[in-house]
Amino acid sequence: MELVSRIYIAGHRGMVGGAIQRRLQTLGYQHIITRASGELDLRNQQAVKDFFAEERPDYVFLAAAKVGGIHANNTYRADFLYDNLMIAANIIHAAYEQQVSKLMFLGSSCIYPRLAPQPLQESSLLTGPLESTNEPYAIAKIAGIKLCEAYRDQYGCNFISVMPTNLYGTGDNYHPENSHVLPALIRKFHEAKQQQAPTVTVWGSGTPRREFLYADDLADACVYLMQHYNGRELVNIGAGEDLSIRELAETVRNVVCYEGDIVFDTSRPDGTPRKLMDVSKLHALGWRHTTPLQQGIALAYADFLKKQYLHMNAMHA
Repeated sequence: MELVSRIYIAGHRGMVGGAIQRRLQTLGYQHIITRASGELDLRNQQAVKDFFAEERPDYVFLAAAKVGGIHANNTYRADFLYDNLMIAANIIHAAYEQQVSKLMFLGSSCIYPRLAPQPLQESSLLTGPLESTNEPYAIAKIAGIKLCEAYRDQYGCNFISVMPTNLYGTGDNYHPENSHVLPALIRKFHEAKQQQAPTVTVWGSGTPRREFLYADDLADACVYLMQHYNGRELVNIGAGEDLSIRELAETVRNVVCYEGDIVFDTSRPDGTPRKLMDVSKLHALGWRHTTPLQQGIALAYADFLKKQYLHMNAMHA
């Protein structure tokens, strides 16, 4: 991937695509191609074909997807399956037609069986039933991985797939209902601090263990693998270490400087006891994450405060 290569980032307005764009710009790549969803509907096959024929990208980062939390995944099952299938199929096929040098498809940890052994290994794909609540999204992502493998097998395309762990960072979603656990905790502790609330309630027992990776670290890994990995099998991208939800909540409390107590609502569901990635393959390829969790959360909190400030200014304008 040369500094003058034409690089298309599908999904550049999302947290992951945005981080990949920042990383490429920092490294001095000069021809980054982007389109917002209002300009290019990735579910429209003809529109995608026309776009690829016009722009002729050399490299593609396929980070675009319809995403959401458990509630959205479970409620809009048809939308999540259809939209994500179409996005993957249209871009991968257009990349083949235009003889793109290399494409990277980004999956999701929900591709692995619900009860797969921990830590999650790449070889666990399709070895058991999926988690039912996000099965449509998972099936679309698995289809994308298998499309990359099939185009490689049949046509010799250099299409690779990567599997990120739980992500957080600049551009995250802090919505009260639809956000993931880490951004949700940032918002909860910030609002409790503002309101001088004596306690913050966290769902569940606090014992489940989760792994988190700063989005800019993921972007660095994606660019590294685009340059150094050409294998058929998918590659897990993660920190390779986890912590309990209780430890996470305490870390966020410290970063936000909230002085009250944490209460765990054990009437609420815990979810999977543990979700940790096996990243031995990634480490063997020569890449490791560099952002410690507390530092990453501080950067994410700064991004949250900036969003709050901009929102307040817009309301008063």
